[in-house]
Formats: sequence, structure tokens, C-alpha cells
Amino acid sequence: MPILAATNLKHAYGENIVLDGISLSIEPDERIGVVGRNGAGKSTLLKMLAGDMTPDSGEVVLRKGCKVGYLHQDPVLDPDDTLKGAAEAGFAELHDLHRELEGVFEQMGRADGATLERLLRQQADLEKRVEAAGGYAVEHRVEQVLQGLGFTSAQFGVKVRGLSGGQRARVALARLLLDEPEVLLLDEPTNHLDIDGRLWLERFLRDEYKGAVVMISHDRYLLDAVVNRIIETEFARLVDYPGNYAKFRELRADRRVTQLRAYEKQQDKFKKEEAFIRKFKAGQRSKQARGRETRLEREKATERLERPMELKELSISLPKAERTGDVVVSAREITKRYPREDGSTLTLFEKLDVKIGRGERWAILGPNGAGKTTLVRALLGEIPVDEGVVRIGSNVQPGHFKQTRDDLDPETPLYRHIQNTILKENPAARLSEQQARDLAGAFLFSGSEQERPMGVLSGGERARVAMAALLASSKNLLVLDEPTNHLDIPAAERLEQALAPHEGGGVFDGTLILISHDRALIDATCDHMLVFDGQGGVRVFLGNYSEWRAKELAREAAPSTTSAPTRASKASSTPPPQVPRAPSADAKPPAPKRKSRFSWMKLDQIEVRLHELQSDVAELDERLAAPATWGDTALSQRLTEARSKLAAELEELEGEWLERAEE
Repeated sequence: MPILAATNLKHAYGENIVLDGISLSIEPDERIGVVGRNGAGKSTLLKMLAGDMTPDSGEVVLRKGCKVGYLHQDPVLDPDDTLKGAAEAGFAELHDLHRELEGVFEQMGRADGATLERLLRQQADLEKRVEAAGGYAVEHRVEQVLQGLGFTSAQFGVKVRGLSGGQRARVALARLLLDEPEVLLLDEPTNHLDIDGRLWLERFLRDEYKGAVVMISHDRYLLDAVVNRIIETEFARLVDYPGNYAKFRELRADRRVTQLRAYEKQQDKFKKEEAFIRKFKAGQRSKQARGRETRLEREKATERLERPMELKELSISLPKAERTGDVVVSAREITKRYPREDGSTLTLFEKLDVKIGRGERWAILGPNGAGKTTLVRALLGEIPVDEGVVRIGSNVQPGHFKQTRDDLDPETPLYRHIQNTILKENPAARLSEQQARDLAGAFLFSGSEQERPMGVLSGGERARVAMAALLASSKNLLVLDEPTNHLDIPAAERLEQALAPHEGGGVFDGTLILISHDRALIDATCDHMLVFDGQGGVRVFLGNYSEWRAKELAREAAPSTTSAPTRASKASSTPPPQVPRAPSADAKPPAPKRKSRFSWMKLDQIEVRLHELQSDVAELDERLAAPATWGDTALSQRLTEARSKLAAELEELEGEWLERAEE
């Protein structure tokens, strides 16, 4: 029996119909992802399910005795509450019981006889009620959830009025998760979460929360990890798909191919009917032609098929950028610190070495506030470093996509803004009106939308316009700071297509520096990473997000896998990682040296990386040998793929070491 059901919901904003007779039922343990273009009615649907909005017609029914929890995109909190107090506001009844129980204990110290007997009975009753309301574990639970969402203990006493918008959103999410309603309605819960926060939320929703979840999210990895059903809002209707987001993409592609064939077949039929009507409407067969015209108009009104959306792949040609030198940006032992209000010093990064080569794709990730944007600005020379040296290579022309954009003329039409931006950034790459319109179309703006003034566009639409103009400005270094923050999934996937490595079909073949919490975007576009730990440490990793995550999981699992006697025995018999031996004096002369992607590394750096890789491969081999791993097909496949990538890197790095040893 459904825990929540909606029947024949209809709603319009003026003449814009966003929901047209949709119905939906939600079972108690379902995990549902809601996807679709911005403005397609996703948030409207959740507001109606939560009871925050009344539909024009239709009804929503919640099972008796059940509670719905709804995460607004703009939560309302008491500004005088502390951070922790706001999060645990749902436990107000429990706090009252604790205070009442403390009062009973005070009275018991002064009572005797019948009064003491009465207080003892009251104490027993209160303790039962306290236990039923969560007991004494609530304090730990509140701290666990807040820390999982990225807060530190030192922040628990900060007043809500002193929190940023992103921090308030995370407090509201914490309060909702702690309240544990039977149905969770989440509207973009990851908007202000870093990667660790997203991973924590995934685990919570998948493994701990027992109720139903209906979630709007642009985080495809979150949808893949949590949901078992996808609902797409399209043309004011809902289309239901079983499975997670990856399965949805597969099924939707098949469905849209079928839709396109049916649409084209119907269009051919309409054209033939229209040709017959034109030919015979004024002749001897005019009566038959008029009858067919009436039927055709009725069919167009009641049975006309919509052309499927987003069927085409990205197809644009960008002007070639000037070639840079081999090294685009290099930083040697750079440090950046800021003084805190309490007199202490915040170290964002210290003695950091970075060398970014031409055509490389670097992702920068880490906790919010760790210094990612500061590092990028330092690498571009926009702010000075406290120590060390930064050098920008020859012929480098950077294009910087920032989180805030204040240079928009609200009256300028969308296509004209693209032209003006490119003319300002690079006059030699100017676009004609048709070229600008083609570029806008490639980023999912239809013909009529291209005429809209910039002032009426949403945040996501403005981001798409800015990204289109930046890509067409012939920049050979793109620096993108959270480019998908306001993009819906179709727009994010279109951006991925554009930024993918050139050999993978992408249209941008320059160098990329990407700050993002979007794991899917990082995997699709980057092969190097700078990982901030939030404590002033930064690690360089050669690979994409999934490879880095596999390494972290292997590292985390290492203590537990070596604790069992059989594993300990096996681990002790495995020789420690060895750096390859240098070739003997009578070895054949080496072939002419070939430049590799590790040529920039010093010999000692190569040796350190060799040790790391050999250790990581050994750890993955142990995990793959475990019966429990082979009982989990998905885990086995992920570990096998991670091992193959590490082994390939190891082989290439060993070749580089051998060539260096011969010199």
C-alpha cells in the first residue's frame, strides 16, 4: 500500500502548464530520483507532495499517522539559535523530558515517605518516555550527522545569523535527517556539500534511513548509489523508469529512438495528407479532401507526437586557440596563509609543487573552504603567494569561469551576449549571428529562447551562456570554478561532451583546471588531481576521481583485510614493493628516449610513486582474492578496473625509471 499518493495533479504558472494530470504513488521503502530540465516542474511536484503548495486540481494523500519531511532550497531557521540547537530542534520534546526528569531528581533529594514513592513512579515513567523519544544517544547522533555534513565541533556554538547560505542549507538538511520522517522529500540536497559530504549522505540514505525518499538531484553518482526508480518530468508529464540513473540513461535512449521514429513516421503521414488536401480541395474530390482535412486537424489536436528532446550529440566547431609551450603553469614550493580572528594562522597550502603541462586536465577537489579557489587564483597570478614561485608558460591565454558573474547586461538578448563576450575576450574569434545561434543551440537553447534578454534567465541558464561564450573565445587554458553548480543534468552532460578529451570526442583540446564536487564531470574530463585534505595538505594524484576513490577505499580496507589470520599470513609472505633494478653494463644500447607523461617528474618522485603503485596493486590483489569480493559482481568489476589502470601506470612509470637510470 502506498505511503504517499498523488492523483491527477494539474498546475500552471499563467499560461505555462508545468504539470498536466500527473499521478504518482510512493511505497514505504522506495528511493525515487526526480530528474528533468530546469523549469520542468520538479520542485513544484515536491512542494505539492509536501503540502506546501495546492495544485490547480487533483489531490495528494498521505497514509494516516505518517510524517513527511521536506528540504526547501531556501530553509527558514531561527537566527538566534546556535548551529547545533537549530539542528536538534526536532528533539524539543525530548529536551523538555530531560528538564522535567532533572527537576524530579532535585525534588527526590529533599523528599521522603509517600512523596518519595510518588517521585520514584514519576521518574520511572519519565525515563520510559525519554527512552522512547531517543534516550541519551541523541547527543551523539546530532554530532554524528553534523560532522558527516562537514561541520566541526568548534562550529556547534555559532549563531545561525553568522552562518553562510550554504551552511544554513546544511543545518536544515541535518535537522531533517535527524527528525527521521516516514517520507523524505529532498530538493537538491547536495547543493552545498563537498565530496565527503556527498559520500556521507549517500551512505546515510542507502544504509541507515528506513523510510521512502523522493529526491531531486543533479548529482548523477548520488542517484546511481541511492535510487531504485527514476521519474523524469517532460512536457508537463511524468515518465517512469525502473533502476538507477545509469539504467535510466540506457532506457531513455532506447525510448527516444523509438519516439523519434514514431514522430518522423507521423510527420510523413501529415505531409502526405496535407499534399492530398492541397491538390484536391478545389477539384472534383473536394468533399473527400475536406473530410480528410477535418480528420487531420482532429488527429493533430489529440494524437500529435512531440519530437523527443536531447537526441542529438554535441556538434559544434570551435576556433583553434594558439598553441602554448610544453609547461602551461608551474608552481614551486608555494605557500598561502591567512590570519584568523583569534590571532592564529590558517594555512591553506604549504611548500606545494605543481607542474601543469599542455593539454593536461587537472581537477582540484577537497572540503569547502580548504583553499581551492585561492590556489587557482594564485596559479593565475591574480593574488600573490606568501612563499615560493609561480610561472605561467608562454602563449597562455586563460579563460576563467567564476562562481559569480556581475558583467551581464540584463537587456541584451542571449545570442548577442555570446557575440559580445567573444568580441571582448578575443576579437579575432568573433562570431556571426548565425554562428552565435548555432553555439547557443548546442548548449540546449532553442530558437525562441535565444531571443530572451539576459536579465530574465535563471542561474543555470546564465551559466550555460557563459560557458558557451568561454569555449568559443579561443582560450588555450580553461579554469572552471564549480561550473555545474546551477546546471541541470542535460546541461551538465552537454558540458562534459564539450570538455571531454579531444580523442574522446570533445571540442576543447586545450588545458583544463577544474574545481568541482561533481564526480561524474571529473571522471569524464580529468586525468590529474590536486586533493586538499582541509588541514593545509595537498596531494597530487595521477588519474581521475574513480581511480583515486578506489585507491582510498583500498587504503581504508587495508587494516581490516590484514587482521584475519589467513590474510596476515598472506600479507607477511608478500615481499615489500621494490624499485626496478638498473640495467647491467652489458645491456643492449637503449632505444632513443621517448617522451612520456612522467618526463616532468624527478627521479626521487618517480621512485616514491613506484612504491605507492606497487603497494596499491598488492592491496587490490588481496581484496580481489577474497571470496566475499567475488561474491559481489559490481565490487569485483570495480576493483579489477582499478587494478588494470594502476598496473598500466606502473608499467609506464617503470619504463621511465629505467630510461632515467641509464642516463
